[in-house]
Amino acid sequence: MFRKIVVGLSVLILIVLAFAAVQPATYSVTRSVAIKAPPEKIQPLISDFHNWVQWSPWEHLDPAMNRTFSGAPKDVGAVYAWQGNRQVGAGRMEVISLTPSKVGIKLDFYVPVESSSLTDFVLEPKGDTTQVTWTMSGKTDFVAKLMGIFVSMDSMIGPAFESGLAKMKTVAEK
Repeated sequence: MFRKIVVGLSVLILIVLAFAAVQPATYSVTRSVAIKAPPEKIQPLISDFHNWVQWSPWEHLDPAMNRTFSGAPKDVGAVYAWQGNRQVGAGRMEVISLTPSKVGIKLDFYVPVESSSLTDFVLEPKGDTTQVTWTMSGKTDFVAKLMGIFVSMDSMIGPAFESGLAKMKTVAEK
């Protein structure tokens, strides 16, 4: 009986590992919001990391979070690093590209799991509003693929993006 249980569990584990192995090698999470403000009013909220405290969904999760700003004061070359509790972890962001319609950010997490992602904010004017689209994409290693069987990146990050965009809308429309 014990042997059947061990064989059964082993087969189940192999099935889960095989299923993880065939998961996509990349992920992408996207959310959008229409903001009644021009792109030139919204872009500084994104490309100047000093402004993230006004709208970022992670800024208030750890009141004791250590923040460091370096590089350029804003726009391309601006760097923001943080270290905080379990909810915010530790990492670094750098503005790597900037046009009137897009801000590109390289995002590196160190804690809880090392990973690198690219984050884009696309600003598309539509009449008296701007459609702001926030996308984060990156590679999924085997551990991320295994985790993805049980919880998707979209379900983990998407609600935070929605919250952040709602706060950004409130700030930009003042």
